[in-house]
Amino acid sequence: MVRLTINGSPVQVDEGSTVLEAARLYGIPIPTLCHADGLTPYGACRLCVVEIGTAPKSRLAASCTTRATEGLMVRTDSARVDRARRLLLEMYVATSPQSKRIQDLASAMGMRECRYEAKHETCIQCGLCVRICNEQMMAGAIGFSGRGTTRKVSRPFDQTADVCRQCGACLYVCPVSELRCQAGSADTALCNGCLNFSPPCFDSYDDAMCFLEPCHACELAGPFRADARTKIRAAATAR
Repeated sequence: MVRLTINGSPVQVDEGSTVLEAARLYGIPIPTLCHADGLTPYGACRLCVVEIGTAPKSRLAASCTTRATEGLMVRTDSARVDRARRLLLEMYVATSPQSKRIQDLASAMGMRECRYEAKHETCIQCGLCVRICNEQMMAGAIGFSGRGTTRKVSRPFDQTADVCRQCGACLYVCPVSELRCQAGSADTALCNGCLNFSPPCFDSYDDAMCFLEPCHACELAGPFRADARTKIRAAATAR
């Protein structure tokens, strides 16, 4: 077993586990776009970034590719981590604003604006489709071609390979294949349709202190929150 510290709490996991696996084992949520259980960690989206070590020598690292080692100190929701994730997610929203999964992540993180121009691209280069085709379907019918700005997912010679079984696994794991609620009729890049506008329980701390998913204390959110609390207190008093 390997012993490490996550958000100030000592934990232990099996040797060979990643920081992402260790956090999820103890119910600590970390957002991801390029990770899927059963597939090789890729570290492309960087949304799973965490802070390793202690200030001022701490560093940011992708939790899906970082192994849990003895004595490792990890913070999953520090102010530095939050800034990095928000910047990345803002760029993903601008790249693929039609993606429901990306919009849901933006709402969960409380994003209220997107400073970049919407591109409406259909690929964020997460590599999930390529990996599931190679590692789970054992077909290898698609792969990456080109480099830099020309890099894309493609078929050999732009033709459907004989090994392709049309299984649809690539569409199943793709984070941008599921359209957002407004689809192409949305006026802005950022949806905010599911955003909880109420302030979080702990908004004055450098590190998040609540990891309930969903947050039960914030379920009574929105314009009816105060009224709902008043009714609950009145009901409790009547008992």
